[in-house]
Amino acid sequence: MAVDEQKSGAEGKVWSLCKMPFWQSTNGSSSSSSSMHNTNNNNNVYQQNQGQQVMGRSIVNSSNVSSMAKSLLPTRRRLRLDPHNKLYFPYEPGKQVRSAISIKNTSRSHVAFKFQTTAPKSCYMRPPGGILAPGENLIATVFKFVEPPENNERPVDQKSKVKFKIMSLKVKGEMDYVPEVFDEQKDQVAVEQILRVVFLDPEHPSPALDKLKRQLAEAEAALEARKKPPEDTGPRIVGEGLVIDEWKERRERYLARQQVEGVDSV
Repeated sequence: MAVDEQKSGAEGKVWSLCKMPFWQSTNGSSSSSSSMHNTNNNNNVYQQNQGQQVMGRSIVNSSNVSSMAKSLLPTRRRLRLDPHNKLYFPYEPGKQVRSAISIKNTSRSHVAFKFQTTAPKSCYMRPPGGILAPGENLIATVFKFVEPPENNERPVDQKSKVKFKIMSLKVKGEMDYVPEVFDEQKDQVAVEQILRVVFLDPEHPSPALDKLKRQLAEAEAALEARKKPPEDTGPRIVGEGLVIDEWKERRERYLARQQVEGVDSV
């Protein structure tokens, strides 16, 4: 009996030993799988966060690169200037001299332009600004007082620190030019060109001097044309086909005045 009890006790222990690893291994595998699942989820979340951060950095970097590229690109010009970056003046010390520059609107919209100078007391422009239709061209005249030289400097050695700047602004259609439009739309204003002063010896002919004289003559002719009153195109037409000339208007006014005077005398 004792032997049987010992055997049964031993068999129970062996069975319990056989059962325990099975349950322990099952619990361990489930816990390990859940931990692996959690680890994978954490890894996926981490990878997603990393991907979003990398994507955000790439977007920021691309925007920075695009803005930098835009800043490096040359500004698209709305005006074509002739001369391009200089203003030629005859060197005549102690006198007011003139220069000229051709300005043409090369864009598809109306463009306002404006002159600025670093020496507003000794320089001025005619016109100082205006509005050009697409393809329209004008020649502006620039006036400058030439200071007498110091230490008997020669004309070729005479230098001027005066500079001029031409700015442009797109406007909607035809409108009256007012300088304040450049202050109201500062973000849309573009600097077309900064012009430096170059003196020419009026006693020595040169292609630049000949071109300057030709442009000044064209500017004067255009100014005189603008000053002239509009030509009379004949009798005015009122309504459809009814022609009233000046003589008829005077006669009608005279008859009306006579009728009024006759009524007053009565």
